[in-house]
Amino acid sequence: MGLTKEEMKKMRRIGKVVAETIEVMRDHLEPGITTGELDDIGRDVLERHGARSAPELVYDFPGATCISVNERAAHGIPGDLVVEPGDLVNIDVSAELDGFFADSGASFGVDPIDDAKQDLLDATKEALEKAMSMARHGRPIKLVGRVVQGMADERGYTVIRNLGGHGIGRKLHQRPSFIPHFFDRREKRRFQEGQVLTLEPFLAMGARRVEELDDGWTLRTENHGLVAQFEHTLVITRGEPIVLTRRSDEVQ
Repeated sequence: MGLTKEEMKKMRRIGKVVAETIEVMRDHLEPGITTGELDDIGRDVLERHGARSAPELVYDFPGATCISVNERAAHGIPGDLVVEPGDLVNIDVSAELDGFFADSGASFGVDPIDDAKQDLLDATKEALEKAMSMARHGRPIKLVGRVVQGMADERGYTVIRNLGGHGIGRKLHQRPSFIPHFFDRREKRRFQEGQVLTLEPFLAMGARRVEELDDGWTLRTENHGLVAQFEHTLVITRGEPIVLTRRSDEVQ
């Protein structure tokens, strides 16, 4: 079942808020800032728009946003960790406004970063674009995993298998549930026009899984290797998907 015009308007609005939040946080990302200070900046943007942090609202997460550094893939708790030159920092923002949710994430390198880290970022961003190009009405969902894993294999990276995309809209997580970004022959579902979902490949340097740390939230690669992620919320159509969370710095 597709979105009404009013629902689509609200999804576009919260999508823009999430995109702006990531953009502003990125603009303040520099050596010496703590992840807690960066989170405060994100919270200010959300509050200015009247939006609420989805991790706080839904899961009582101890922060407005998730900020994960280097080998930490996701759900990093903002705090006293100081950002250092050469770090890879993932900023993941999900929020609610007028009863609708949007979710996006991006990994950024803190200059100066070496070629290996930049290559990982570039490959992961490209993997998301390839994944989104597969997301059309009637196509098998497993095509997403095929193109992402194929690209990762070609570039010498691995795909994190216990993190994936998900449906979103009136809830932060709804159907379709877990969307794999590795090729799974058992995956039989197809994309349906009007579905709202996230795609969010995680490419890593050797790891295939993440494990939860003792803080009960942070997910770290099993081999403590570097990882990157890019994520967008999109609406499935019979043509190119409508991407709700693009930032202004991204090529359309």
